[in-house]
Amino acid sequence: MDEIQGSTLGEEIDRLHAEHRRYAQRLEELLQKPYLTEDEQLEEIRLKKLKLHAKDLIFALERRAPAVA
Repeated sequence: MDEIQGSTLGEEIDRLHAEHRRYAQRLEELLQKPYLTEDEQLEEIRLKKLKLHAKDLIFALERRAPAVA
């Protein structure tokens, strides 16, 4: 059962890494613009929060991973 949980945990970590990369990529696209619309400014703030949240979840899950493995 620990193997299944470890595998699922690994898959979740991989998914969160992919999300984090997508957020970072979109943020980079926004930062390349000379100016941002109001909607883009809100998107930038939202993406920064989502990126940080994903990073926090990755860190928490990676700390759990050795205990499960």
